[in-house]
Amino acid sequence: MSAFNVAKFGGTSVANFEAMSRCAVIIENNPETKLVVSSACSGVTNLLVELANGVSNQERRSELLTKIASIHDSVLSHLNHSDEAAAEIYKILDTVTSLAEAASIQASKKLTDHLVACGELMSTHLLAQLMRERGIDAVRFDIREVLRTDSTFGRAEPQLADISTLAGEKLAPLCQKHVVITQGFIGSDAEGNTTTLGRGGSDYSAALIAEGVEASGLEIWTDVPGIYTTDPRVAPKASPIAEISFSEASEMANFGAKILHPSTLVPALRHDIPVFVGSSKEPERGGTWIRHNAETSPLFRALALRSNQTMVTLRSANMFHAYGFLAKVFEILAKHKISVDLITTSEISVSLTLDQTDTAGGAPQLPEQARFELEELCHVDVEHDLCLVALIGNNMSESKGYAKQVFGTLEDFNLRMICYGASPHNLCFLLHESVAKSAIQKLHTELFE
Repeated sequence: MSAFNVAKFGGTSVANFEAMSRCAVIIENNPETKLVVSSACSGVTNLLVELANGVSNQERRSELLTKIASIHDSVLSHLNHSDEAAAEIYKILDTVTSLAEAASIQASKKLTDHLVACGELMSTHLLAQLMRERGIDAVRFDIREVLRTDSTFGRAEPQLADISTLAGEKLAPLCQKHVVITQGFIGSDAEGNTTTLGRGGSDYSAALIAEGVEASGLEIWTDVPGIYTTDPRVAPKASPIAEISFSEASEMANFGAKILHPSTLVPALRHDIPVFVGSSKEPERGGTWIRHNAETSPLFRALALRSNQTMVTLRSANMFHAYGFLAKVFEILAKHKISVDLITTSEISVSLTLDQTDTAGGAPQLPEQARFELEELCHVDVEHDLCLVALIGNNMSESKGYAKQVFGTLEDFNLRMICYGASPHNLCFLLHESVAKSAIQKLHTELFE
C-alpha cells in the first residue's frame, strides 16, 4: 500500500478562485496528499449536458458557451501567470464549440461523453496552475491514460485489471515526485474514445484511482462537513455522524444521500482504504470517517431521500402459480439494458423501480420498445413523480417493535411500495414527491431527535 493520500474535490470545492485556494490550503496541510482528483467547476457540467442534448437555437448555444468561458476566465483573472493555462482552456473551449454544434445536428451518447468531459479537463488546468503559484510542485495528468473503461458511453464500466496496471506504470511513480492533479468522472475505452462513469461518477473514479495506486487513504471534499443523519436542508436538526461503517455508508449512497456516489465505496472496501468526507469550505469542522467497521452500530443511523423515481407495475393472471414469468420480464429488461432498483411481487403482479445510472440525469424512463415487449406478456403501468425514502440502520430484523415506531409515524402518508428483508441495513418505501420531505421530517423527529 502506498504511503500517500488521495484527495477528491467536488464541483463546489473548485467553483471559483477562492474555493480552489481553500483546496490548496487543505492539500498543503496534509503532506501525504500526493494525488488530487478534481470535478468540473460548479455548474459547468449542467451547461455542457444542455449543449450535449442538442441546442439548435444558435443564440442560446452562444449564451451557454459564454457562461462556460466566463466561469474559467474568472479564475484565470486571479492567476499571476495564466498564459499557458489560458491557452489550454481556450483550446478545449474551441472543442466544446465544435461538439455543441455537432450535437445540435445529431446528439449521441458518445458525443455527450466527449463534450461533458471538457469540464474536468479545464478545471484541472486552473487548479494545477493555482497550486504551482502557491509553491506546490504540482503537475497535471490526463486520467484518460489510466482510467480504462468499456465503450458503454454515459455509464462506462471500469476495466479494473487495466486500471491497476496503468496506474502502477504511469501514475504511482509520478506521485512519488510531485503532487498530481487529475480529473474525476472521465476515462477512455480501448480505442481512446472519451467515456464517463455516469452522473456523479467523480467520487467513484477517485476511489478507483486510489485503489489503482494502492493509496493509504481517500478524502472526499464537498460542500457539507461530513455525513449527517439526513439532509440538513430537509431536517434542520440533522446531526453529523463522526464514524460509519462501509455497509451503512453504501446503503446511504445507494438510496440517495448525495454526498457520495453509490459505487464510491466498492473499490475502497476491496482494499480496505478508509474514506474521509468533509467540507472544503469548513475543514476545521471535521467530517465523517468511513471504515470497514465502525465502533458503534445503532439501530437507526440515518435517513436518505432519492427523487425522480419511476415505478413500473406489471400485472398478469398468467403469473398465478406459473413458472418463468419473472425470467421473461428480466430478460426483456436486460436486453434493453434497464437496471432495476427495488422489486416487490404478489401472485399476479410485480412492481419495480428503475435505476438512473447514466449521464443524462432526470427520471429514468422505460424505453418504448421495452414497454411494447412487456405488454405482449402483461398489462404495464408506469408511475412518475415518486421519491424513495430509506431508513438506514443495523440489525433491524432482530429488533422487536421498530416497525410500529416507523409506520406509526407514517400513518398519514400513502406508501406506494415497501421493501425490506434483502439487507439488514435498510427499510425503504416510495411516496409521492409532494409529501416525501414531510415524511423525512416526521421520521427524523421521531427516530433521531
